[in-house]
Amino acid sequence: MYKISLITGDGIGPELSESVIEVLNAVNDKFGVKLDITKLEAGDAALKKTGKALPDETLDIIKKSDACLKAPVGESAADVIVVLRRLLDLYANIRPAKSYPNMPALKENIDMVIVRENTEDLYTGMEFDIGETSIALRTISKRASERIAKYAFMTAEQRNGKRKVTCVHKSNVMKKTDGLFSRSCQEVAKNYPEISFEQMYVDACAMNLIRQPESFDVIVTTNLFGDILSDEASQVAGGLGMAPAANIGDKFALFEPVHGAAFDIAGKQVANPSSFILSAKMMFEWLGMKNNDKSCYDIAKKIEDAVYGVVKEGIKTKDIGGNKSTKEFTQSIVLRII
Repeated sequence: MYKISLITGDGIGPELSESVIEVLNAVNDKFGVKLDITKLEAGDAALKKTGKALPDETLDIIKKSDACLKAPVGESAADVIVVLRRLLDLYANIRPAKSYPNMPALKENIDMVIVRENTEDLYTGMEFDIGETSIALRTISKRASERIAKYAFMTAEQRNGKRKVTCVHKSNVMKKTDGLFSRSCQEVAKNYPEISFEQMYVDACAMNLIRQPESFDVIVTTNLFGDILSDEASQVAGGLGMAPAANIGDKFALFEPVHGAAFDIAGKQVANPSSFILSAKMMFEWLGMKNNDKSCYDIAKKIEDAVYGVVKEGIKTKDIGGNKSTKEFTQSIVLRII
């Protein structure tokens, strides 16, 4: 029995959540893995209702669960996801970018993962004013740099692909902070001689993501650069609608789609739920690794195969040029699982 907390979110979040629940129910029926799913409120609706974007009750239930799925939330997103990352020490933001059939990817053979440090950099929000000048403090530590590098190399070991890690930074300009990040990654690389290691400046990486995205395997980088590059990589691979994400710590993990709440199409049943469903796939991979549970790995593969099969047949939701509703698209995936 796995206890799964599910934040249903705002905008299209509740619709996508129902899609994920359908997929999880199919998994229950097909594989016999029991899932105890608890739907939770967080985000704009929760803020309006309780005065907190992340209510105490929601946080308590998340802490007691085995993993958390989070649908997109609205304007209060930072008060939900950023807080959860810090409180639960979810230091690794994992963003796969993979090209799927019949999606507008630049190339058909894109398959990479961006491993983004999730706790430091400019995103700590240490900003202040001195007269008419505003200053932001950028924090990069050896500890955080080394543990995100280790996670990147571990990911490269498990992917059975190119077995390559690319460290991305701007140490030629930010010699102290990015210099420390670069050196830390280089030191960790010595412990993984079977993994190819290279370093690349962030502007060169941004260019190469468009020029030759198929050359990348695992990119490890700092918080700000990772935020920007992962969105670029998702678009290069076909769009945010197929882009899942994970926030992973040593003891807990949260999984979410990359895109936002899309209030303009909320309630219209036109949203593509693939990114959230693929986030659930990542959840099962993590549960399998954490609990040495082979059945979770089997479920993860089954979910991805189902999504791949559906889009290969040209079945799409209306927001990506198809004619299927969110529910119809989800049912097509469920039928391939059961």
